[in-house]
Amino acid sequence: MLELLPTPPTDPLWDLTYEFGSDERPERLNLVLGVYRDQTGTTPVMTAVREAEIRLAERSDSKEYRGLSGNAVFNRSLLELVLGPAGPTDRAAAVQTVAGSGALRLLADLICRTRPGATVWISDPAYVNHRPILEAAGLRVRPYGWRDAEGGFDTAGVLRELQEAERDDVVLLQGCCHNPTGVDPLLDDWEALAESAARRGWVPFVDLAYHGLGDGLEADLLPTRMLAARVPEMLIAVSCSKNFGLYSDRVGCAIVLGASTQAVRHAETALQNAARTLYSMPPEHGAAVVTTILEDDGLRAAWRAELEVMRGRIMDNRADLVAHLSALGCADQARSLARQKGMFSMLPLSAQQMLRLRRQYAVYGTTSGRINIAGIPAHRIPCLARGIAGVLGTAEAPRTLPTLPRQQQSGPAAIVQA
Repeated sequence: MLELLPTPPTDPLWDLTYEFGSDERPERLNLVLGVYRDQTGTTPVMTAVREAEIRLAERSDSKEYRGLSGNAVFNRSLLELVLGPAGPTDRAAAVQTVAGSGALRLLADLICRTRPGATVWISDPAYVNHRPILEAAGLRVRPYGWRDAEGGFDTAGVLRELQEAERDDVVLLQGCCHNPTGVDPLLDDWEALAESAARRGWVPFVDLAYHGLGDGLEADLLPTRMLAARVPEMLIAVSCSKNFGLYSDRVGCAIVLGASTQAVRHAETALQNAARTLYSMPPEHGAAVVTTILEDDGLRAAWRAELEVMRGRIMDNRADLVAHLSALGCADQARSLARQKGMFSMLPLSAQQMLRLRRQYAVYGTTSGRINIAGIPAHRIPCLARGIAGVLGTAEAPRTLPTLPRQQQSGPAAIVQA
């Protein structure tokens, strides 16, 4: 049977991570994966998370099944966090998932079950896993543009393209800190999108993965709340990987809003059934950590304060990179980067230039030009700027071309090294 399996494509992000793990150059810099790193290059456990885990260890007395929806208190806490204390939680339901990717897949299955012929519109460029997840669920995917010629959000272009969206089509929107571009709509743009959804009848599908790391937690959630107040139906995929630092614990939830209590109840049952066939029920530990934090005033305040520190460091990294690029004669490129927000930025480099950046300067980013701003040690920013300027031709490149390792390592060992 296995001999009949054709060669499957590999994941480009993990391929680069494995290559980084086998690169022996001491100056190598991994800006591929979307993880927050502190000044030492470590992805830290947040103080509030560590305290919550201590409390859980002290009082834990059972590992019994939670049920198909997962942790009910977690679901309620996430609903209140996302929709706000005055939000339409009375016509909403949440189901705990295996992180944000699991939420995307469950909601994709729900779309396919309720309207198999629906088109899901995704931004171009989009998060690398959006299309694969949607197509794996059997959905038809159609791209719509995102940026204008100057690198900002293309308000007129997006609204013009979405005029072709049919009633009950689904439009996937990233709630904040767009991955991979870092380019977000302004509030007026979100108002226009909400008006378009309400008037034309397309269903917003919001992917919330970076709330708290852009303009602040409340500001980052405002567009989602604005949409929820304007449309009868809405889907929301929520991840706790980034803003709680729970990457490997895989914590998230799928939220549905409907026009009636009965419709929401049916949707919740459909999500439970989909979860049953995929993984039965989600893991408890990470959800219990988030619940412990959100249900305790002290831990919640500590978490929000630490999240704000993380956001500030990301902003400082981007501002420093912009300043160094400007000083190296890359003013136009710097202006584009300065408008971006969140963990990621898109460098104005081609795939070939990104390859040169990797080979000549040991800087690893994706071939699309995306780099993880949240993963740069501050003292490495001048080197990164010189590398970018070098491949753009505004700074002198290294006199010698470093040799890449002869063998590329793959598997768990490479991940540990990375």
